[in-house]
Amino acid sequence: MPAKSKAQQKAAGAALSAKRGETPKSELKGASKQMVESMSEKQLEEFAATKTKGKPEHASRKG
Repeated sequence: MPAKSKAQQKAAGAALSAKRGETPKSELKGASKQMVESMSEKQLEEFAATKTKGKPEHASRKG
């Protein structure tokens, strides 16, 4: 599943870094903190690898 926004892609990249032990989990904030716990490394790779061209900075909220 690709990221829907640049912010989502960046959060996935930060979570992936923590999951691999490259960044301390204590440095994570917001969405990346939740992603590292709830997503597998493969899922995080897919989100982080999403091309950002044409993506909004933030996804619109539906509710």
